[in-house]
Amino acid sequence: MLQLSVVIITFNEEKNIDRCLNSVKEIADDIVVLDSFSTDKTEEICKRYNVNFIQRKWEGYSAAKNVANSQAKYDWIFSLDADEALSNELKKSILAIKTKNSEAKPYKINRLVNYCGKWIRHGGWYPDIKVRLFDRRKTRWEGMIHEKLINLDEKNCELLKGNCYHYTYYTIEQHIKQAHLFTDIAAKDLFEQGKKPYFLKMIYSPAAKFLRDYFFRAGFIDGAAGFTIAWISAKATYWKYQKLKNLYSHDAKS
Repeated sequence: MLQLSVVIITFNEEKNIDRCLNSVKEIADDIVVLDSFSTDKTEEICKRYNVNFIQRKWEGYSAAKNVANSQAKYDWIFSLDADEALSNELKKSILAIKTKNSEAKPYKINRLVNYCGKWIRHGGWYPDIKVRLFDRRKTRWEGMIHEKLINLDEKNCELLKGNCYHYTYYTIEQHIKQAHLFTDIAAKDLFEQGKKPYFLKMIYSPAAKFLRDYFFRAGFIDGAAGFTIAWISAKATYWKYQKLKNLYSHDAKS
């Protein structure tokens, strides 16, 4: 049978981590939690479970996940975020993979987002397909944000049945705060690549983002939540380029 390590990174996840750990205890032969010195009850909750709890200074999403993978007992990794949990159907799919063993290969999952208490099935948010079950010897995480596994042919990765429930935001304010955090990182990344904040792109891209997500991807079917998601996503696109512009202005003055 395939031995599987579940790997999770955390920082102040007391609201989510118990649900996450409880959902994987049936499929995990080993659980690694890499924590960035949480100041809430994350560590206390984790220690109720049989986990390898490690604390390390935050160095970015990819770096944290790669370090956590290196601390796992087994080469086959199921990577999960603390605000995620497995559906019963997905757990059954993973248990079946563990039994097959000889056909072990990378696998993808569907993520179903819970936004402020509502399940979101449109606007480009579902199915949010990600590769999460893989052999650490053949890949690693890369990217500042929206990190992804490299050297994998995702077209040949099998999609598992079931959903991974993703409890993204509990309030709109939390979403906006996260959008500012991510756009800070994205703007810095674009600046380091030498990308320019062209005026037309600052105007066109946010509008195109809203139209695509709310109308063409049917975000309107999700009601008020669908509108809010599309609006914040469009604003985030604008903030990214505005912050990039500010970085160039500051660089010119220095």
